[in-house]
Amino acid sequence: MALFLDFDGTLVEIAETPDAILVPDDLVRRLERLAGRMDGRLALITGRSLSDIGSHLAHGSIRVVGSHGAEDGDAAGPAAPLARAASAAIAALVGEWPGLLVETKPHGVAIHYRQEPDAEKAVFTLMDDIAEREGLAVRRGKMVVELGPVQANKGRAVARLMRRPPFAGAKPVFIGDDITDEDGFAAAAAAGGHGILVGAPRPTAAHYRLQNTREVYHWLGL
Repeated sequence: MALFLDFDGTLVEIAETPDAILVPDDLVRRLERLAGRMDGRLALITGRSLSDIGSHLAHGSIRVVGSHGAEDGDAAGPAAPLARAASAAIAALVGEWPGLLVETKPHGVAIHYRQEPDAEKAVFTLMDDIAEREGLAVRRGKMVVELGPVQANKGRAVARLMRRPPFAGAKPVFIGDDITDEDGFAAAAAAGGHGILVGAPRPTAAHYRLQNTREVYHWLGL
């Protein structure tokens, strides 16, 4: 088995803001022990940037792919900055909805609207417009919309890793909770494995489901 894990909503509970998550002090050690049992066939595939995830899992040796697959060695070059008009439009939207949180990443930008749920439609409209004008992909998650490279998603990250040792030839299992994990579920299934959805039932490409992060830890033996 090759194991691919999402982070937020899978290994840690989703918080009000990205920085407010609570990470178990010994999570790195647990993951490294699990990876050792699997001869290294374990990777985290997260929407967080590598620098961000590193601040929560410092000094670990776990393989991490960041920014929905855009940050993985030479898998993607540096991202072009948003046009000035797009940045100004985002700033104007935040002026109308002060509770919005804008997160700038190495390969994109995300708007979190958990504290401004009524702004959802306005956020969707703006991000869709920017994506169309700048040739970016729109990724909608749990109270967040993100723009990033079209060529990067979690499914492509799974497929890329499955062509390399030590993952090649194994059965992939992808565990995640959000809409952005659906690409990972589909890629795992296409390679003869399966996805595991974390959370309440919904239409999904995953074959199995775990109720919450606690069940994820139990199933993995973390």
